[in-house]
Amino acid sequence: MSSTDSHLKKRRLGATPVSKGAWEFVLWAPRSRRTSLHLLGMNQRILAMEPEERGYHHLTVDGLEPGAPYLYQLEDSRELPDPASRCQPQGVHGPSHLVDVNRFQWTDPTWKGISLESSVFYELHVGTYTPEGWFEALIPRLEELASLGITTLELMPIAQFPGSRNWGYDGVFPFAPQNTYGGPEGLQRLVNAAHSQGLAVALDVVYNHLGPEGNYLSAYAPYFTDRYRTPWGQAINFDDAGSDEVRRFFIENALYWLETFHFDALRLDAIHGIFDFSANPFLAELQSAAGRLSQRLGRHIHLIAESDLNDSRVLLPRERGGYGLDSQWSDDFHHSVHALLTGEKRGYYSDFGRISHLASTLMDGWCYSGQYSQFRQRRHGNSARGISSCHFVVSNQNHDQVGNRAAGERLSTLVNFEALKLAAGISLLSPFVPLLFMGEEYGETAPFQYFTSHGDAKLVEAVRRGRREEFATFEWKQEVPDPQDENTFLRSRLHHSLRTQEPHSTLLRFYRELIRFRTEKDLGKPSNWEVGELGDSALLLKRATAAGLIAMVFNFAGFPLVLELTRLEGSWNTRIHSADSDWNGPDKALAREVRFSKPFALRLHPHSFVVFESLSSGWEPA
Repeated sequence: MSSTDSHLKKRRLGATPVSKGAWEFVLWAPRSRRTSLHLLGMNQRILAMEPEERGYHHLTVDGLEPGAPYLYQLEDSRELPDPASRCQPQGVHGPSHLVDVNRFQWTDPTWKGISLESSVFYELHVGTYTPEGWFEALIPRLEELASLGITTLELMPIAQFPGSRNWGYDGVFPFAPQNTYGGPEGLQRLVNAAHSQGLAVALDVVYNHLGPEGNYLSAYAPYFTDRYRTPWGQAINFDDAGSDEVRRFFIENALYWLETFHFDALRLDAIHGIFDFSANPFLAELQSAAGRLSQRLGRHIHLIAESDLNDSRVLLPRERGGYGLDSQWSDDFHHSVHALLTGEKRGYYSDFGRISHLASTLMDGWCYSGQYSQFRQRRHGNSARGISSCHFVVSNQNHDQVGNRAAGERLSTLVNFEALKLAAGISLLSPFVPLLFMGEEYGETAPFQYFTSHGDAKLVEAVRRGRREEFATFEWKQEVPDPQDENTFLRSRLHHSLRTQEPHSTLLRFYRELIRFRTEKDLGKPSNWEVGELGDSALLLKRATAAGLIAMVFNFAGFPLVLELTRLEGSWNTRIHSADSDWNGPDKALAREVRFSKPFALRLHPHSFVVFESLSSGWEPA
């Protein structure tokens, strides 16, 4: 690093308190040779900033207090908010406000985080999880999530977006927690309270695009490039002229959330939309920076990618030509399970629907590793074989797979109760890192639909049109809800009262038992295991644990199966039987002890599974 680089990076972007009443302002604006700080309110005055190398502008001002509003004035006289604003109380078009984020009194000094092997994620949207729809309203709910066995709360994006309701992927101020959610201090209170309950907290961050409304970054600098196009418009500039400073902006943003707000993990949205052909990829640089921070702080920090590329380079270490990210979502897992349970074959589900797709995914992390994809009309993916199971996050539902359906239906409205339990079993008892989508644990029936509150009429119409066009390949018959209609947002709120009603309360109890068993047996810990297909509709999973051997048999058929389990011998204890009447199933309890001897036939109800445990030892996969 040159002396110039070192000097510039000692300062934080945005407005930072440096001593009592003194604030330092650092702005990257190479497109404006002269830049001024316009202080508003009681501090009303305009102060010229000092230009520095590489298009930076700098100024230190005394006599300011937190809450003071300000704008930057460019040489063309435009006055705009700070790209690295920490707080936007008046929304995306209003002035930035000074915030001393270091004043918060944390009570988690001994917090060390949670390993991925031990993790169970729970994804939620702050605005719809509670009637209040803000950060601190989540705090009373944390205890029940911890008692369920959740280890990690994952927040959908909370960077300042236009209006009061949005999924969060239209954020335009990456450093500013959404004002209608409670701003910086509300977010800090939530994370601190989560840690006090033993819960880690992950944040979904968007480094592949910014929303269109209130996006002023291009006025300052070349944050975007015309080299590439994304589904959301211009690509962020990670490898063109000026990209060093763009990378600095986003890496500093990631470290800001991890260090200043004590987040434990970042979920990197749609990294297949990050175009970067440089010799030192941005994602690898980001992982290195997060690794150094983790070492310095002495706690677990994880970067988890969303990617539909099925590219092992995302997970492989740097010395093997990879980015070294800690984990990634596996779309193939979701698609395999969903297609088997629903029979859907449109869109990307056309590549799935056979038990072999799920078997391959369970063995390798994803199914498509270079085979021809009918949906893509080309070969897709490469092999992930040998990569540890904790490098894959799997789910039966998430915001994308629910919300990006035409009507936003959850799995609870598409399949029957037995199939819901089967889906829970295959994900929570897998060796991967499971993720639940808010309300899944009790069979929430409210849809999760796409909603916005844009102020630009042309943008509103473009979003409406885009949503209709997006679903053409699926040929869904339902009318696409109007994203701008407030009722679309209100329909997406959870009905927490369902958890006390049947069959929802039984499903909740079943999820709790599955997570308890997963934790008891350390199923997230890498170990020897085997996946076998039993005909066209069933799977046998066998694995060794510290306590002994576990065998799981899953029936994905919509009819009963009689299976000859020739590879299971000896005495086994029945640990979980999803069709048991105790779980509102159609069957009586299986015997607590089952002895398999040749020939032995196991009868399984439609969409059911059973878990056996043997206390013998010595089994190895075939």
